[in-house]
Parts: sequence; structure tokens; C-alpha cells
Amino acid sequence: METYTADIDVRFRDIDALGHVNNAVYATYIEHARTRFFRDVLDLDISRASTVLASLSIDFRRPVELADDAVAVTVEIADLGRSSATMTHEIRVGDAVAAEAEATLVALDPETGEPTPIPDDHREAMAAYRDR
Repeated sequence: METYTADIDVRFRDIDALGHVNNAVYATYIEHARTRFFRDVLDLDISRASTVLASLSIDFRRPVELADDAVAVTVEIADLGRSSATMTHEIRVGDAVAAEAEATLVALDPETGEPTPIPDDHREAMAAYRDR
């Protein structure tokens, strides 16, 4: 099993009044990692993919601060269904886990809006990142 990792800069605008990254920004970090995963692993521009985010849950472990400069966001495939893929993520600062997350994406038929099977080539590429 492989783990995909995207390094993402912590920006001043990410910081809230308490001096750490606002909790909503973690979802943006995960989105950045997912976008890069689609580009690098599936050779696909996510804006051209007919997928929707069906669910996202984030468990916060420690704050991320501006002084941390960057976070590393991992992507692994926890479950690969017929038309859905569940990704697990860690947001790390150095060796410390700042948050853990799980996101489920569903492939849709662009004409009907109904779930459709994940293309075989995408399924094969994602299988290398499956954590089971």
C-alpha cells in the first residue's frame, strides 16, 4: 500500500483570532490534497471529474500555527465501492498528527446526476493506495 502526501503551505489568511489555523481551513487542506491526488495518481483534473463529496468528518488532535509553515496531508483509500471511494487523511506538522479525516466521494453520471461506476483505470490506480 502506498500513501500519497501533499505538502501545503500555511498562509497568514488561514489563521484565526486565537493564532492557529481555523478549523474550517482543514477541509480546504484536504481538498488541496484530493485535487493533487486526482492530478498525480489518476491523471485527471478534478474540475472535469464528475464526482461529488458525499461526506467529510475531521477529528482535531492539535492546533496548527502560522509558525508551522506547512502541513503534510496524506491520502489513502479506505474503501473502494462500485461508485464511491472513501479516503482517509492525516494532516501532519512534522511528526505530529494535527487532524485525522475521512471523506467519501461518489462518481456521478454527468447527464443523469445518478451514481455511476468508477472507471476501471481510476479504480486500478486508487487500489495501490488502499489501506486494507
